[in-house]
Amino acid sequence: MENKDHLKQYTIPQLLQWRVKTSGDKVALREKEFGVWNSYSWNQYYNFVRKAGLGLRKIGLGKGDCIAIISDNIPEVLYMAIGAQSVGGISAGLYQTSLPHEIGSILEYLGVSIVFCSDQEQVDKVVEVRDKIPNVKKVIYEDPRGMRGYRTDDWFMFIDDLYKLGEEAHQEAPDLFDALVDEGKPDDVCHMCLTSGTTGLPKGAMLTHRNYINMGIQITKVDPLEETDEYLSFLPFAWIGEQMNSFGVAMATGISVNFPESVETNMEDLKEIGPHFMFGAPRIYETIRSQIWLKIDESYWLNRVLYNYFMKVGEAVAQYRMSGRKLPIKLGLLAWLGKQIIFRPLVNQIGMLRLRRAYTGGAALGPELFTFYQAIGVNLKQIYGQTEIVGIAYMHRDGDVRPDTVGKPLPGTECRISEEGEILSQSDSVTIGYYKMPDKTEELLEGGWLHSGDAGYIDENGHLVVIDRLSDVMHNKDGEMFSPMFLENRLKFSPYIKEAVIFGDKRAYVAALINVDPIVVGKWAEDRGISFSTFMDLSSQPEVAELVHGEVKKINKTAEKPHFRIRRFAILYKLLDVDDGELTKTGKIRRKFVREKYNDLYQSLYDETINEKKVEAFYQYQDGQTTTVETTIRFYTMEEVQ
Repeated sequence: MENKDHLKQYTIPQLLQWRVKTSGDKVALREKEFGVWNSYSWNQYYNFVRKAGLGLRKIGLGKGDCIAIISDNIPEVLYMAIGAQSVGGISAGLYQTSLPHEIGSILEYLGVSIVFCSDQEQVDKVVEVRDKIPNVKKVIYEDPRGMRGYRTDDWFMFIDDLYKLGEEAHQEAPDLFDALVDEGKPDDVCHMCLTSGTTGLPKGAMLTHRNYINMGIQITKVDPLEETDEYLSFLPFAWIGEQMNSFGVAMATGISVNFPESVETNMEDLKEIGPHFMFGAPRIYETIRSQIWLKIDESYWLNRVLYNYFMKVGEAVAQYRMSGRKLPIKLGLLAWLGKQIIFRPLVNQIGMLRLRRAYTGGAALGPELFTFYQAIGVNLKQIYGQTEIVGIAYMHRDGDVRPDTVGKPLPGTECRISEEGEILSQSDSVTIGYYKMPDKTEELLEGGWLHSGDAGYIDENGHLVVIDRLSDVMHNKDGEMFSPMFLENRLKFSPYIKEAVIFGDKRAYVAALINVDPIVVGKWAEDRGISFSTFMDLSSQPEVAELVHGEVKKINKTAEKPHFRIRRFAILYKLLDVDDGELTKTGKIRRKFVREKYNDLYQSLYDETINEKKVEAFYQYQDGQTTTVETTIRFYTMEEVQ
């Protein structure tokens, strides 16, 4: 295997330059527009980056200045980010789902001088907070639709006009851009990656070129990639999970990055590309699994019988595959048969037939879900890291996948566990700190180690086991410790449960607020003639409560210790949502916020004299209008497990 450590001497723009010299005509990027995939070579990629970089310099982006990117996944995201980095600037990604006041606060905090938006929707958010961001010199947009009213204001600029400026600058001084790129140093800050913000507004982690490129090199030492491999870019660019692939892995390996037509067509475009590897948050894999179960539920009875039989075979095979053991001949033959008649067509339908490896991270994933994917032939593996170490520092190896762990450190990564049980790491991918937050930086990097904030331990096999956030680990009133995240993931493996929030810190027992899955449970209800009109209506059906009761009962029966069992639960009348502040942008529960928002329900979970409570809830119609309705929340007490 080729040693790529020498690539760490480059910056990201310098590595792009190197790719042009070594494989300039190879496809670097593809974008789907109007149903057609358009390809761009490394040469074309570099030309767009040059035009963007020189254009940004022409309109006032100086060394150390920041450009914020609020955009769907399109090639221009990379052109603008790497273009800015090429001329000494720093890029930063903001989530497309961010509200105007959040955007205003982040732009102000980062001192952003230029904003790039993909379309009118994002431009309008910036316009709404214009008076709070005096440092912003220009707002550049990619899609001109709906922008006619802004064209008379020179605060706004169409990206094609920026490219023209950049091309003019290149004609005037043909050697200027390469000279600016050469000035870059691997340890220069190139991107501000925002943390997920579980406890408030995000912090800007200052990441260097070396941070990203080192991560891309080290992961491919464990799982090599070929230059001919394909990757589909569908994760939000603001998340480290996307940056580590489009900046780090793509530049280190020369793979092709593919951009879907829209957020809505992600899964369809996935099938067309057939990527060789993919990375996604647990929620993506949970959604795909739910879709698979729906397909099986709606298929002919023979398909269901065969699926259920071969799923048991697949689960047995998964235990051998994950541990690297050789399959017995009979089991191997059954596995081959199941693959041909059930799993190969199924995996092909979801676009994962060419996948050699799939990764998940950003939040914990239940062990059962790993076994499920391994059983159908998808090599799903856990990774662990955080924004401050470029997303990946630990991962499973092929043939050594242990669903209750996150694997071993990447090459070049050191791990130790503090006296308090906190996971500490060192590597060339560790951030230099948080922007304008010296106190937080000191806490983060105390003693020269990256402090994760997560509790964990290293098991007898050298694997890292993550328990939960240090701040989230709970103890009941008797001082017995339990992980709410672990219990939530056990609940979410049920196809009927979309989200769960576990409580019980300093309490007599564990309790839960549960969201049912509207698609799976909706189909289940329709099949049984249970009528409902809204999610709120569906959630309040007694038959649905009985269904969830059965799922909680299964979890309790398999609980390792009595204090892990859920004593009381209620079904929430609305889905937990990012826009309502209940989840972070990456889908993590903001536990403290949820408890405070639904405090009446939380208190009632711990008052066993209360069986139901009437609450006022907001209901939003399809046209966006809202109204207040009264609904009844019922509380269910689980029977003791014998």
